[in-house]
Amino acid sequence: MNKHKGSTFDSFLEEEDLLEDVEAIAIKRVIAYELEEKIKKKHLSKSAAAHKIGTSRSALDRLLDPVNTSITLHTLIKAAHFIGKKLHVSLA
Repeated sequence: MNKHKGSTFDSFLEEEDLLEDVEAIAIKRVIAYELEEKIKKKHLSKSAAAHKIGTSRSALDRLLDPVNTSITLHTLIKAAHFIGKKLHVSLA
């Protein structure tokens, strides 16, 4: 018998109307971390990294900000390509 009954953390976040924001920030943190690691590994300046990604320096700053979720889909796709990955979007 499970003595820990109740709702899941996801259902709590959903009840509080926070689930979408929390998921977006979690995804963005992963992208920002991987992007920053790739830039460090290649020893690139922010300007050089922005040029290689095909975006502006200000867009790169938004990409590297782990809580800024105001990024275009096109910029996310370019960032994913830069770090050697593909961006998959799913509606479930």
